[in-house]
Amino acid sequence: MATETLIWLVPLPPLLAFFLIVLFTNKSKALSHSIAVGAAFLSWLAAMLIFAAALGREHLGEDPFTSQINWLPTGDTFLKIGVMIDPLSAVVLFFVGWTVLMIFLYSVGYHNFGQPAGDHDHKGLPPHGATVTDEHGHKHTVLSIEPMYSRFFAFIGLFAFGMYTLVVSDNLLTLFVGWEIMGLCSYLLIGFWFAKPSARAAAIKAFMTTRVGDVFMLMGVAYLYSMTGTLSYRAIFYNEEVLHHLATTAAPLFGMSAAGLIGLLLFIGTVGKSAQWPLHIWLPDAMEGPTPVSAMIHAATMVSAGVYMVIRIFPLFTADWDHHSLTTTMSIIAFIGAFTAIFAATIAVAQNDIKKVLAYSTISQLGFMIAALGMGAYIAAAFHLVTHAFFKALLFLGSGSVIHGMEHGVMHTGDHHVDPQDMWNMGGLRKKMPITFWTFLIGGFALSGFPLVTAGFWSKDEILADAFAHGHWAILATLSIAALMTAFYTMRQITLTFFGEPRTKEAEHAHETPWTMTTPLVVLSVFAIGYGWLGIPEHFPGLGGIVPNWFHEFVGGTLIHHPEAVAFHWEPLAISLVVAFGGLGLGWVVYKDVKAGQPDPLEKPLGPLYPFLKNKWYFDEFYTYYVVGPMTWVSEVFTFQWMDRGVIDGIIHSVAQLAPAIGSFLRNWFDKPVVNELIGDGSAAVFQWLGHQLRFIQTGRLQAYLISAVATFLVVGAALYYFGF
Repeated sequence: MATETLIWLVPLPPLLAFFLIVLFTNKSKALSHSIAVGAAFLSWLAAMLIFAAALGREHLGEDPFTSQINWLPTGDTFLKIGVMIDPLSAVVLFFVGWTVLMIFLYSVGYHNFGQPAGDHDHKGLPPHGATVTDEHGHKHTVLSIEPMYSRFFAFIGLFAFGMYTLVVSDNLLTLFVGWEIMGLCSYLLIGFWFAKPSARAAAIKAFMTTRVGDVFMLMGVAYLYSMTGTLSYRAIFYNEEVLHHLATTAAPLFGMSAAGLIGLLLFIGTVGKSAQWPLHIWLPDAMEGPTPVSAMIHAATMVSAGVYMVIRIFPLFTADWDHHSLTTTMSIIAFIGAFTAIFAATIAVAQNDIKKVLAYSTISQLGFMIAALGMGAYIAAAFHLVTHAFFKALLFLGSGSVIHGMEHGVMHTGDHHVDPQDMWNMGGLRKKMPITFWTFLIGGFALSGFPLVTAGFWSKDEILADAFAHGHWAILATLSIAALMTAFYTMRQITLTFFGEPRTKEAEHAHETPWTMTTPLVVLSVFAIGYGWLGIPEHFPGLGGIVPNWFHEFVGGTLIHHPEAVAFHWEPLAISLVVAFGGLGLGWVVYKDVKAGQPDPLEKPLGPLYPFLKNKWYFDEFYTYYVVGPMTWVSEVFTFQWMDRGVIDGIIHSVAQLAPAIGSFLRNWFDKPVVNELIGDGSAAVFQWLGHQLRFIQTGRLQAYLISAVATFLVVGAALYYFGF
């Protein structure tokens, strides 16, 4: 099979799985998950074959795998859609294939291993861990299987289809289609346990917040099409004439070029999708969904798609960049990324929910990537996107394994009021859950940038090195502090969860999860370590040149002009070492001796700042009072009561009151005298009079009729002759 044909087929298995499960296998849980996992495997296999073909193709950036078809007619031409695999989409397809497959496999164990108490109340089933008595009087402990099991696998299949579509697309239109499919799936899966009010609210919050960004993104797509007449990547981002035209054409607003304004509008879509400040508020609440959904959103699909789109349009918003001072658009992107990185990191240090720590970590790490793109570090951003996908998927799946281990403790104690996600209820789990512990430790060290042996070190260090090499001191300082805090809250999380003594009875009775959950952890931990070795800088002491910087050479070929690698400097390396070891060491020292019932050691030294951070800078409250509140007032008071009831209903009621008067007037002054009497009765009287006058010619005599006919013929003939006919 031709590689181009195979690319078209990559997204199809998850889509077919969605329809098969919804239409035919919804009642069979085993068959449903078999179809879903099988579909994920087929897409993974196709992705790996395509990746291998991409590796074997010389000059892939200049000559990518492409295929197009006509889609929508636009006058004399067609809007074309197609698929394309260039170096960037090849590496993204690689990590999407692996993470999606691992998440699908993990989901089988996750949903068959018991759910948190109360998740099934909407189906009337006993909660996980409850004790029930059968018809023979024997007592059993319930290990609930998710009642919407098949529905879950159908939805994540559609989710995977959206991401695969986005990655293999060769244009912004079908990218946007995949983008919106994922937006729908995030709504469906975040609110998967829809009986919980918090899950419903989180789903709506995610959907509405991301729609704000998507509106601006669609404006950017429309503006770009109006300027170029196409949305094809190759026709825009790899055409120097088109880029020059966009860079030299002034935008109607904001004093920037058309390229800059279009890039900014498209970037706002990423602000929503990748949860960057100020549209970050939806992502922590997305933890209301099942843990595999969290992994899908944070690693394999949703937020990765936002950063991927900015990397894809990099030639657009840098078209008017002189490679020295940043453009207005680049400055905005860099500021939002850097601020988001440190802003989210400050919140993460004060969170107690194991998944919410990771949620804010994701927001922060995405900020690193956005800041890198804002300062022009294309390769560094792409590298961190890939490594982050692996170790963040590992951490989220690891957190789900921890939660399930804690759930078994809840089953044994019967105390369903203990929160299995609160790290203060854990402790000592390294002995109870050794596989989860070691794999989580690898993921946590990768997130912290543990030197040399983790992928996160190499990708994060490259961002800091680029900031140092080009003199972006404010970005360097901000990201360095954010990296220090990342290492600190990561060790805080690891220490509170796995080290010390169990702080609750539930932690004492926790145990390891089944192989369907631990196998994906082991596989992802390999990538969390090994993938970073593909991007070791050429001049790195002791290692540079031994292992080629494959990632830089390969992905750099995506651009028209291959970016040069930054020169090696000791200063950013020293910063990386200090922040990694310093943060990890500080986290260990502060939290290694925490006992049951002890408050957070940070509370006292931070004082009033601690509740400020714990309450997420009160951004949710701010939006509630100053955004949601006024919008609700406008919709309920202004729009509904004043506009709808006062103005629109008033007009309708006035018309209703005038209608009888108008009807009476028309009846008395038009209907009766004109229609009835003049037209109706008058025409009848005229025809009656004519009938009375003409009745005399109806004699019944044939001779009279012939004489009348001859006379009429003569008169008509004379008239025609007279008038020249």
